[in-house]
Amino acid sequence: MNQPLDVLKAHWKHDAFRPTQEEIINSVLSGKDTFALLPTGGGKSICFQIPALIKPGICLVISPLVALMKDQVENLKIKNIKAIALTGGISFEETNNLLDNCAFGGYKFLYVSPERLQQDWVLERIKNLNVNSVAIDEAHCISQWGHDFRPAYLKIATLKEYFHVPFIALTATATPRVQNDICSLLHLENPAIFKNSFARENLGYHIIKTEDKLGKLKQIFLKNPEPSIVYVKNRKACVEFSKTFNDLGFTSTYYHGGLSTKDKDKNMKLWLEEKAQVIVATNAFGMGIDKPNVKTVVHLQIPDNIENYYQEAGRAGRNGNKSFALLLTPEINSENLKNYFLSNLPNKEFLHLVYKDLNNHFQIAYGEGFQEIFYLNLNQFCAKFNLSVTKTFACLQFLDRQGIITLNNLISNKASLQFLIESREIIRYCSLNVKDAAVIETILRNYTGVFEQVTIINIALIATKSGASEDKVIKVLNKLHAQEIIELKLQSNDISILYNEPREDSYTINRVVKILENQNQIKIEQYSQMLNFVSDNSTCKSVLISNYFGEENAKPCGICSYCNSKNKSEPKSVLESIQNLLKKGALSSNEIENTLTFSTEEIIFALQNLLENDVIYLNVNNKYQIK
Repeated sequence: MNQPLDVLKAHWKHDAFRPTQEEIINSVLSGKDTFALLPTGGGKSICFQIPALIKPGICLVISPLVALMKDQVENLKIKNIKAIALTGGISFEETNNLLDNCAFGGYKFLYVSPERLQQDWVLERIKNLNVNSVAIDEAHCISQWGHDFRPAYLKIATLKEYFHVPFIALTATATPRVQNDICSLLHLENPAIFKNSFARENLGYHIIKTEDKLGKLKQIFLKNPEPSIVYVKNRKACVEFSKTFNDLGFTSTYYHGGLSTKDKDKNMKLWLEEKAQVIVATNAFGMGIDKPNVKTVVHLQIPDNIENYYQEAGRAGRNGNKSFALLLTPEINSENLKNYFLSNLPNKEFLHLVYKDLNNHFQIAYGEGFQEIFYLNLNQFCAKFNLSVTKTFACLQFLDRQGIITLNNLISNKASLQFLIESREIIRYCSLNVKDAAVIETILRNYTGVFEQVTIINIALIATKSGASEDKVIKVLNKLHAQEIIELKLQSNDISILYNEPREDSYTINRVVKILENQNQIKIEQYSQMLNFVSDNSTCKSVLISNYFGEENAKPCGICSYCNSKNKSEPKSVLESIQNLLKKGALSSNEIENTLTFSTEEIIFALQNLLENDVIYLNVNNKYQIK
């Protein structure tokens, strides 16, 4: 039998394991149920992939995220390891064929969502496979106290009746309460438990109080020209900040869930190859990314919970070099922020409303819609029904996690058209507009009825067959429409929705309302803890994170914003210099920093002292002014 290190060298080209990996692998190989808590960048997937490669049979991997499954399957294929993912939207026939391949094609990994396992016929097929182990990824999803609870995870324990093989539960972020839930709810039998420390000795967590985020970012990028990630809350901010950074002279790109796969790959490549210093992203970015030399991770808004913050911040400094996780925020009013956070949480009434409007928009009759896929432009839908985009998307995510729908981000363009002039005139037009001819001729070859009736066309198909880009196809169509050659209706969609059950209105929503209410309470508690992390001025930031995840006796890191301020004596010259400067006029913190030679930490600490002692105040223009 191959040894774990031999398999690591052969497929991953590494000469040694990361901390704890080998012990976890040996635990699984010995047949024990295993729980592995490895913080971000700890290499969780190898812990179940190597045992599965050593043992005969196939590993069943349960994962909640389609993108994560696809990413791992692609990475395994690159290593010439056969893997399959049963994602949503695959037809009965295709699913059957894939399961046949698992049974007879020498595949080593079968990735499924927990919702898939609730389909009896899928489970019956899987029960007949030669399963050598069961891996539960993102295992915190089984706990209502986890930050991404999915009820379908609760059914995984029933697999114990069919498979007498080791189960391995893996997560990057779990509090003690969640850790206990994972082991209990999965029915792990005397599990071997492995936990790596949450402390990152080379990563400094900094809370930077500033009213001028853009000015501060400029300083950060000039001081640290290495690769950076900037996290923002929405897609619009992604594009706008990236453009601003480029205008300021920094190479920048962006990444969010609404981009096409092609654009995601293109933008990612720019950043990975360091043709762009900065990538501006929503929380859709980061999965499967292991770029070791990220110097700074910046958050421009306060994340919803410490789990998300820790995972995103942890993408900095994986090469072991000193790195920074910077959270930029003005002085916070915790009560106002909590109220704003609460206003964006969907309640029972709003969930009912969104579900009803969704069914009306798609024209789904009562009792219909099962296993049908619909396409949606979220902004247009919300404008049509006068709904909050943020709250509506939260509702769709909630319905997805309950298995009522399967939600996928996508970019797709649908068009319906009819030619308004005769075919001989089209031929003449093509001879005069040679650059447009390939697109027009492709439409005519593939859609013979376009002269007689309005016809729906597939823009992606037209682009592929004509050798043009989708943007080019749309440009040609708009040109033809403007010249009254065609009647055109063009619609862009950014979400696909698969209905996993028929429309039932009140019955559908009422049975999950209690879960929604519990989750809202948990989210409020988690957000409060995140606000405490930001506003706490008396404890090392690394210690706060370690304590949150249940680590006792954590030692101060010495490099976070608190430790830096504590280690700096409060030189009289800093206080005096700031006061002398402000006597000449009100200034922002950025203007003060650009004028004085002291470090950011020294200036922030001094400003805080002067504010607390009523020597200075913030005026209506958010500038510091002497009293």
